[in-house]
Amino acid sequence: MERNTLSCFISNHVGFHGTIKNSPQDFVVIEIDTNGQLVNSVNTKEERPCQATKRIDMKLIPSKPDDTDSLIQDCFDLNLILGPSVNRELEHFTNKLKVKPCSDDQEKVELLLGTFPDKHMRAVVHRAVRFNFPFLQTLTNQSEIRVREDPDFQELAGLASEGEAEDFFRFIDAKTPGSVFTFLPDDSKEHRTSVHHFVSRRFGKLVETKSFVDQQKTCITARLRERGKQAKKRTMTDFHMQEESLYTAFTLRKENLETLEAISYMAAVLGVLPSDFTYAGIKDKRAITYQAMVVKKISPERLLEKGSEFERRGMQISHVRPAFEALKLGRLQGNHFELVIRDLKHHGKHGLAELPQLIEEAVENVKNKGFVNYYGPQRFGSGSCVQADQVGLALLKENMEASVKLFFTPEDDDDLQNKAKRHFLHTGNAKESLALMPAYKARERLMLRALHRYGSGQEGCTRGWLSLPHSMRVFYLHSYCSRVWNQAAKYRLQNLGFKPVQGDLVWAESVKGLKDATEELSAPQIHVVTSDEEKNEVFSLDQVILPMPGNSVKYPENLLGQWYQDRLAQDGLECCRFRVTPLKLNVPGCYRPLLAKPLNITYSLQTSSSDESNTHCLSLNFDLEASCYATVCLGEIMKTNLS
Repeated sequence: MERNTLSCFISNHVGFHGTIKNSPQDFVVIEIDTNGQLVNSVNTKEERPCQATKRIDMKLIPSKPDDTDSLIQDCFDLNLILGPSVNRELEHFTNKLKVKPCSDDQEKVELLLGTFPDKHMRAVVHRAVRFNFPFLQTLTNQSEIRVREDPDFQELAGLASEGEAEDFFRFIDAKTPGSVFTFLPDDSKEHRTSVHHFVSRRFGKLVETKSFVDQQKTCITARLRERGKQAKKRTMTDFHMQEESLYTAFTLRKENLETLEAISYMAAVLGVLPSDFTYAGIKDKRAITYQAMVVKKISPERLLEKGSEFERRGMQISHVRPAFEALKLGRLQGNHFELVIRDLKHHGKHGLAELPQLIEEAVENVKNKGFVNYYGPQRFGSGSCVQADQVGLALLKENMEASVKLFFTPEDDDDLQNKAKRHFLHTGNAKESLALMPAYKARERLMLRALHRYGSGQEGCTRGWLSLPHSMRVFYLHSYCSRVWNQAAKYRLQNLGFKPVQGDLVWAESVKGLKDATEELSAPQIHVVTSDEEKNEVFSLDQVILPMPGNSVKYPENLLGQWYQDRLAQDGLECCRFRVTPLKLNVPGCYRPLLAKPLNITYSLQTSSSDESNTHCLSLNFDLEASCYATVCLGEIMKTNLS
């Protein structure tokens, strides 16, 4: 399979030679959380001026509420919570409903507000939308929130006034203990009975209603029911206290370790499963990285007790605190990079004296024009003999035995883990291989235990994969799809040029404000460029998106679409459903922008002299949005294929 030949560049500057990752200290990666803060900062409330905040309009609340969260949670400003673009769509949607409300026999019209991975943020959205528009019903499907007209509101508005219905629904949503809502006086007993019946049928578990006479006029009151002792045992405070005891959040600093390798080691030390750790993203191995993590079933005290053992493996933990829930993959704003490029040399005819000019031109070009948004090498694992995409391809073909052999293919190193892998491939003896495998190689040990118990046939290999956490299993499938995306990007630029053409896919204008909120978008939000739009240059190249293969994506309607079909057929996946049912894996696919841009970029050139020569190094600091790769950005800056 084609690999390290990603040679398409966007800018035409000369670039320069240099070496990266001479040491882990030369490549520092720090996650930027959803509040725009570096995860290794201490009590920093000031947001970084990162343009990536435009991507995170709908992911502003972290897993553990703090003072900043309270401000947002107590706010009903949809412009802040949803973002201006989505709020405008919502207002337009509600205006249409007021003009022509849905009747019971009409198909219910819905509006997608977006994807909200964090449950606290979903609660904020539900509450704010209903406060501003009590006649709307908010619906959650997994992480998506949609709104539609609430038939209960329409029914009550027919019994009382629209203003009363709005105030009553706000009263219900507020759930303020001891609060009472009073309807306007009503002299019709039959009408009052209808109101009683409606409230009892729809909200009877929450409120009770009574009629009373005030100044010879009869009114209906609704009062929140008092909770008994049984209900008191399940208050939100108690619920949060229980969850705090289950989850511990922390920042992990690791050096020269893969994220999954670090997790495996920590799991072995703590006596939990690797699946008990959750993280927002996978970080480079050959680097010093800081990333947020959450571990389940471990208290902060217990985690801190093991700090010295972690340090022996190049890991440090900090910012240890109770958390309310696991950390979701992708729940970050991006990453901050602090890089050093050493041994700078010119390309071709240029001399060292021209280096400052070459560097300035390169950095400014990439700052303004961006770079091809290839997936970087860490997406495919650190192995040089067999990479993760090959394992993923075998899994997509449901060839379990081949996938396990690829999984255990050793590198050239003669360390203990590679000796264990060689022993398994040569002898097939999982028990003996397990005895050789280091304790911190949790993935390999889990697989070997299952193979020892169930055998090395198709069924045993399936059991072996099922013994790994879901996130680890699906990583290999995503790796294969990422490889195809990289090759598709190269084909697109080489064969269709550097302007949008007919059949390309772009973000639909109706969701332009949402386009960067999540990597995954459904087909109805995708627009196919027309012939007239190509001719009139309606779109720019940075609006073009390419699909990652999956069972729910739309492919381009031009040469690139045919290329996808041919490429998958080349790997024997022409009929692939992108589901591996035996392993409970499903790959719906997603869309990825063809181009990306670094943000907040700064640089400095340094020269050191010796008796024989001068050496130059470049310090580069910048931010990238989630799922973008610094090595690919550097490749564009230096005009060197680093991937």
